[in-house]
Amino acid sequence: GESLKVLVSAGDRPIACFAWSSAPYHLDHRDRFIGWSRDARTKHRHLVAYNTRFLIVPWVRIRHLASHLLGQMARRISKMWESAYGHPIAYLETFVDTERFRGTCYRAANWIPLGLTSGRGKDCPTNEKNRSIKEVFGLPLTKRFREQLSCLG
Repeated sequence: GESLKVLVSAGDRPIACFAWSSAPYHLDHRDRFIGWSRDARTKHRHLVAYNTRFLIVPWVRIRHLASHLLGQMARRISKMWESAYGHPIAYLETFVDTERFRGTCYRAANWIPLGLTSGRGKDCPTNEKNRSIKEVFGLPLTKRFREQLSCLG
């Protein structure tokens, strides 16, 4: 699938990195928030990027850096993606492990909390929790994102 890796530097020193990939096929919270039908999701999922990794190197201690970088990335990723893959991005999403993090930087960068995962994973054969619960966050990149992501757009 499509993916981008971004290294953020201050001068010649790396301070953070992002990894982005194609969005998971089916995600209840996202699909309901967008208002996706199965056909619309199949046709337009390529317009969604999934933030798989975000790291600020441990020796960097700058207040509010994480939310600042998330905001900068949100303003730039669509053009970066279009340059790499020939199409823009209309929506971003990520998961935050609730056993380790609170998602404070995503909230501060205006990402929208959409709900919690079941803790079962996508291929779980039972209904039993087998991994940590994640909070799903989404960020529309345009005011008309639902129209762009629907079969009407």
